[in-house]
Formats: sequence, C-alpha cells, structure tokens
Amino acid sequence: MSFRRLDALKAVYDRLASRVVVTIMGAVAAELQSIGHRPNFFYLQHAMGLASSLGLGIALARPERQVVVLDGDGSVLMNLGGLTTLARYRPRNLVHVVFDNESLLSVGGFPTATATGSDIAGIAAAAGIPRTATVRTCEEFQRAFDEALAAGELTTIVAKVEAVGPSAYVTELSLLENRFEFQKFLRA
Repeated sequence: MSFRRLDALKAVYDRLASRVVVTIMGAVAAELQSIGHRPNFFYLQHAMGLASSLGLGIALARPERQVVVLDGDGSVLMNLGGLTTLARYRPRNLVHVVFDNESLLSVGGFPTATATGSDIAGIAAAAGIPRTATVRTCEEFQRAFDEALAAGELTTIVAKVEAVGPSAYVTELSLLENRFEFQKFLRA
C-alpha cells in the first residue's frame, strides 16, 4: 500500500512552520510550494542528491533550530555517502524524510534501485542512523514524523509513495529570491 506525497506534505505542513525545511528539486519542491511557500523553505535546485548534505550543514551550524529535509529515493541513491555522513555527525535536530516512489519521476519515471528491492531505511540503519522507519500510509507517516520531531535524535523516515507528481516540476520562486529569503530567515 502506498499514498501520495502531496497528501503527506499536506498532513505535516503545519508542523513545518517553525522549522528549517530543505527540499530536493523536482516534485517534492513543486508540491510543497503548491501548498504554500514560506520563508523557511529552501528548494534546492540543480543539486540532485545534496539535500541531506545541505540540511546537515544547517543542523550543525544552528543546533537550536530543528531541520527537516524532504528528499527523494533517486536523490538519496545518487549520494549514498550522505547517509554515512549524517550518521557520522548525528545531529539531534535533523529529520530526514525520503519520499520513495521507486522512480526518477521528475526525469521520465525510470525505476530506481528501490523498485528492485533496495531498502533505503535498511541502508540508513546500517550506515549508523539511530532512528529509521519505513511507512506505507499517510497515517503511519504522520505518526512517524511527529515521533521523529519529538525524539530529538537523527531520524530517517522512508515514505513509500505513489509514482505520481505535479503537472510541472518547476517552482514559481526564482532560485536567487529563494536563497536570499531563506538566508534572511536563518539569520533572524
């Protein structure tokens, strides 16, 4: 059983208001922005595989802020070393959500390794990430997300979502505008 990423984002949207949020490019960024942009959202463009790295840097530099990274299976698989680096530093203020639709949806829907059995939560746990979970329903996702926020420990949540996305994979906010707005938020 799986559910839609957009439904998951809507289910936790209110919890993102006071947190630093970094998304990977493509469907995740476009869908989050379609719900409503906030100054604390950074849509990482042209850097597939690096959302967790950016989130890690922010979490280490700003330990008083809770950081949520919204990632995709293709991006995580492109930079598996990111999981080992997260585990090495173990920021207690970082929640890493991986929306796993078993495809590179934003670039044509080619299957990823998770379509043939690779288990991102298992890989994250083996890398040393202390809390991992795989969820298959929106209710499970909400519960795991809330538990991760409350735990105060590095967590990776893999949400098995349907391979459907928005009609377009671009955001309306320019990259530079997003950068300056987000930077201003971090300095506040």
